[in-house]
Amino acid sequence: MSLAYSGLHMKAHFTTVVPVTLAAALGSYLFYRYVLCKTPKKSWVNLDIKKDSVKVVDSFDIEDIGSKAVYCRCWRSKKFPYCDGAHSKHNDETGDNVGPLIIKKKK
Repeated sequence: MSLAYSGLHMKAHFTTVVPVTLAAALGSYLFYRYVLCKTPKKSWVNLDIKKDSVKVVDSFDIEDIGSKAVYCRCWRSKKFPYCDGAHSKHNDETGDNVGPLIIKKKK
């Protein structure tokens, strides 16, 4: 009888421990995924330019450009939206091949 009681006790203990363990694991994962992973990541394109805006949009009139304008496409420029050559360092560090957008008037 004690063997049957021991088996029932073990089964009851097991059915209590497994759901609690799964709930703790799921809670830990969700906390990690939705709280800790909200920090900026290296894979984000825009790391620090106009982060208070929902979307970064810059508009220029073609008449105001002059003969040539060079715009940043890597989001690393300190003079954003204008290119300062920061893409060279970015490309060396990541193996990327991004370059500037160059707009010039026809001759």
